[in-house]
Amino acid sequence: MKFFIDTANLEQIKEAQALGILDGVTTNPSLMAKEGITGAENILKHYVNICTIVDGDVSAEVIATDFDGMVKQGEELAALHPQIVVKLPMIADGVKACKYFSDKGIRTNVTLVFSAGQALLAAKAGATYVSPFLGRLDDISTDGLHLISEIRQIYDNYGFETQILAASIRHTMHVIDCAKIGSDVMTGPLSSITGLLKHPLTDSGLAQFLADYQKGN
Repeated sequence: MKFFIDTANLEQIKEAQALGILDGVTTNPSLMAKEGITGAENILKHYVNICTIVDGDVSAEVIATDFDGMVKQGEELAALHPQIVVKLPMIADGVKACKYFSDKGIRTNVTLVFSAGQALLAAKAGATYVSPFLGRLDDISTDGLHLISEIRQIYDNYGFETQILAASIRHTMHVIDCAKIGSDVMTGPLSSITGLLKHPLTDSGLAQFLADYQKGN
């Protein structure tokens, strides 16, 4: 399972990278705005800065909602750095753009996926990644993990190479559950990754080891 961090915060990305387990980064306009990154030139520069920190894929999202606009913006993003993956919305023109980019060998991430049917269309269009938002489904009392399970079954049935990127991860148990189901990638906040480190028995065991060492030395 690949671990991506869902942020535009460079310090958090550096912290995740320092753990030695980070495989990539996902971002979106909301995350950019949260870090005060505004203006087209600054946003593009920030994507490049992220690419210099991580070794893996960095999803960069188009703002356009029409085919021509997505193609123009997507090509500009892809030209920034070899690690950039063009992030497209799950709408009709987004599927068209996904097919356009896949035919040209440009990697894509189809985002805002909330149904198995949408995920199937993205795979048919050649998406590199598909991003089902399980946390947002949970927020409206719908089983987001069930959606990921459905997508896994469909992709396995037909040998689709599109990777399931579980997005909108809220907490550490989402990560564990997605790993059990067979999600190829998870993306979430730093806390959802560092939370995997924690267990009270680890803390108490280490404290006991250190205490015993002090007694004998």
